Amino acid sequence: MRKPLRRQMLLVLMKDNRPASKDRCQNIVLIGFMGTGKTTIGKIASERLGLAFVDTDDLIVEREGQPIPQIFERVGEAGFRKIETDVLRGLAGEGGKIIATGGGIITQPENIRLLQELGFVVWLAATVETIFERVSMNRDRPLLYTEDPLQTITDLLAEREAQYEAASDLRVETDNFHADEITHGIAASAGVASGLTKVVLTLSKASAICIAS
Repeated sequence: MRKPLRRQMLLVLMKDNRPASKDRCQNIVLIGFMGTGKTTIGKIASERLGLAFVDTDDLIVEREGQPIPQIFERVGEAGFRKIETDVLRGLAGEGGKIIATGGGIITQPENIRLLQELGFVVWLAATVETIFERVSMNRDRPLLYTEDPLQTITDLLAEREAQYEAASDLRVETDNFHADEITHGIAASAGVASGLTKVVLTLSKASAICIAS
């Protein structure tokens, strides 16, 4: 009998001078470029882990009374980023949540600190090609209102990669895995000791977790 195909999801835990766990709220915070699955995975994680789900984009829409494309048109990107930071500040001190954020939230230096104080920060990553495939039919992405959206995605990813890395505790590549699998990996990694550098989640009919330093 053939053995089931085993795939490896590489989950990279970052190591640097991020706030200690005792100084953070007890949340899981999802960051990453548009189209990497923050909302989808956040909702699944919320259900599986019994935590409330919050999306900062939804909070912005509720606060401003307009869809995001209209907010961009009214106040521009700089104005939108200020609103986004205010919403993030409003979440300070709260716990027990899965928090999905907008793709550009890490472009403001203050937000990186706020994100880290909110909890365990997970960077959902994907290739340019995967992102383009996922968002190409979505007209609610103001930053992609350009002549060459694929090039825009390429450029923005290059600009933001260091900021995503600076903000995150964990990086997860989402290209080839189902949202359920990614959620399982995030939940497992959130409980791993911060001294480890890598967690490799091997997925088959029976999932197993192998931790490597």
